[in-house]
Amino acid sequence: MTQLPIAQHLHKAGTWTGDAALCALSYEDRFFRRRKLTVDQGWSLVADFEQTVSLNDGDALETTDGRLVRIIAAPEALLAVSGSDLARLAWHIGNRHTPCQVEADRLLIRDDPVIAHMLAHLGATMTAVAEPFKPEGGAYGHGRTHSHEHGATAHAH
Repeated sequence: MTQLPIAQHLHKAGTWTGDAALCALSYEDRFFRRRKLTVDQGWSLVADFEQTVSLNDGDALETTDGRLVRIIAAPEALLAVSGSDLARLAWHIGNRHTPCQVEADRLLIRDDPVIAHMLAHLGATMTAVAEPFKPEGGAYGHGRTHSHEHGATAHAH
């Protein structure tokens, strides 16, 4: 059996240069501790980190043999949310700890019927789209909105 190259070093987007193979991953697939990945050139590697990582579009993994693999946010089923009071809609999305990509004239969220129903009642317009999903990171320095703790005084939803 051939051994796959191992990647244990992460270069955040904007901190690396050079040629790299490409690996397109969905939002969920960019959150892991250990995973086998296949790049656009057809070869595979094992990404193996001590702790769970949250990869962003443009990050690069470096294999032990020195190859770079650029992570690309893959297109996935999303809802483009628009409306006359986008800030209010964004607040309701954030209050439910729902990952959200914030843009000037729309919000992108994963296609979730429960959240869509709530947003429709708030006057939002939703359009199904298939696009790369690059949501805002959490306010507590983590890459995921669900990766923080409220401590002993957690609020109820």
